[in-house]
Amino acid sequence: MSAVLIVGLTGGIASGKSTVARAFAEHGVPWVDADEVAREVVEPGEPALAEIAERYSGDRGERVLLADGRLDRRALREIVFADPEERRWLESVTHPRIRERLLTHLTRLQAEGAAYVLLVSPLLLESGQAALCDRILVIDVPETVQIERTRARDDVDEAQARAIIAAQMPRRERLALADEVIDNSGDERWLADQVAEIDQRLRAMTKSQGHP
Repeated sequence: MSAVLIVGLTGGIASGKSTVARAFAEHGVPWVDADEVAREVVEPGEPALAEIAERYSGDRGERVLLADGRLDRRALREIVFADPEERRWLESVTHPRIRERLLTHLTRLQAEGAAYVLLVSPLLLESGQAALCDRILVIDVPETVQIERTRARDDVDEAQARAIIAAQMPRRERLALADEVIDNSGDERWLADQVAEIDQRLRAMTKSQGHP
């Protein structure tokens, strides 16, 4: 058990992880976003970006850099979600670096004395980041909602939205690993009520286990 409880918050694409994290923030709960850290590790000048650019350039003719030298995320996404081998390669380059930075951020937040902290990550269970956590909180919505939200948010077609969902852990498996579940298919009040209930439960848990 960590010095301050770390709760891993995850869910399939477009399940509303950031929305839920902001709802917890209203209760004074700090959080680290693995997506933000994932963007950090592929910024210009980062070793991971150099490796990616080298793999998808030259004779292969696949360009993944924008004119300003930043990563063309859409181009890379199209490559890795069309080829599982390429996705695994990308994960081998980025996941260890993401994990290292997540640990740094989590350690900083723990030192600030919150009752518990959130690690928000779409690949919490797939990437091994769950090992950093004491509890797993899964945000759940039906697949039809995921597809609709993904298409609207990311401007992709249904086939690509389904490919992204298929690349993640199946919904049933994700739910089976959850200590807590939030249903985010309802309205804002329904979500707020669930967050408040879980927040109270987690705070009670930290007190019973001797956390601050």
